[in-house]
Formats: sequence, C-alpha cells, structure tokens
Amino acid sequence: MTYREGAYVVDTRSARLAQVMGNVGPRVQVRPPGGGKEWEAPAHTLRLATREEREAAGLSGAASASPIRCAECVTLQSAQRTAVDSGDRQRAVAATVAMRDHFRHAHLLPESSIW
Repeated sequence: MTYREGAYVVDTRSARLAQVMGNVGPRVQVRPPGGGKEWEAPAHTLRLATREEREAAGLSGAASASPIRCAECVTLQSAQRTAVDSGDRQRAVAATVAMRDHFRHAHLLPESSIW
C-alpha cells in the first residue's frame, strides 16, 4: 500500500504517529507531526492513523479542526458536521456556505477586497 504525502500514519514497529513525507519504492519517509527527524519505514509496517489518534496528538484529522487554529472555523465545522449527520439538507447546505464564507473572508481575502 502507498500513502499520499501529508497523510498521518502509525509506524506499528514503535507505535509512533508520523506524517508521510514521501515514498521510494517499498519504503516510506515519515517524520513526527509538526517536524523533526525523518525516518524510513517499510510500507507494510504502517497503517493510517485513526481520527482519535490524530486528535489526541492535537492534529486536524482530515481537516477535523482548523489547520490555522481558528476557533470560529472549528465551531462552524462542528455545526456543519452536525447538520450533515442530522440529514437536514437545507441546514447542511447553509452550514457549508457559512463555513466557506468565513474561511474566504477571514483567511483568504485581503481587507481591501472585502466590500
């Protein structure tokens, strides 16, 4: 199995959480989340980290939290997940739009382009 760059995995030989930096043949280059010394591991000794493992390490699991540590992003994302899980399509769409608008205005658009 190959893992995409940036994926969080667990090296089962040492139970260490790591981020995939690259692949060379059957070997995968990984490093501790947030930086540190890289090491190589055979692909068969790795498994994808669970959401719980990523969250316990303070990581955004598959974007489960704001990658830029914005509290409002986290709140909006939680509301969006709740709306999707409830099956209320209208609420889910509204929550998704609110999340997108917040991100665009708070994190992407320069002040001069906001009306």
